[in-house]
Amino acid sequence: MALVRWEPARDFPTLQSEMNRLFSSFFDPASGGSAVPRFVPAMDLVETDDAFVLKADLPGVPEQDVHVEVEGDVLTISGERKSEHREEKAGQVRIERAYGSFRRAVTLPEGVDAAQVKASFDKGVLEVRIPKPAERKPHKVQIAVGNAPADIEGEAGKTS
Repeated sequence: MALVRWEPARDFPTLQSEMNRLFSSFFDPASGGSAVPRFVPAMDLVETDDAFVLKADLPGVPEQDVHVEVEGDVLTISGERKSEHREEKAGQVRIERAYGSFRRAVTLPEGVDAAQVKASFDKGVLEVRIPKPAERKPHKVQIAVGNAPADIEGEAGKTS
């Protein structure tokens, strides 16, 4: 029997698709729910050497209807995709394209400078660049031994 190491990240796509299926059943017209699903933009978050890069697909959303805010350690993207005007005629009408307000929030690492967060919008894709915080570097702490001071290198707040 072979042991297989469990990697939780491997199960996320399956979990996400099952959760999407569960929630979409609430919006199925046959079950009496709303005929139009709620708009939830797809997002990718990628780590580079110097930043975290978040990309969100916002097709049909004008840039003036998109808001990016940083409050404390939370980055929030919100906005609205408005429905297009349509005329209903006799017969069945099927609406599958989602619209409405959306709000997505991501917790940022401690120490991110909110003033350095930059956002751009091109061809329906929002890109938010979040610079990584500067790493805390060890510094020299001077320890007095008797009457003569001595230099000891170590992490801040740590003494030997």
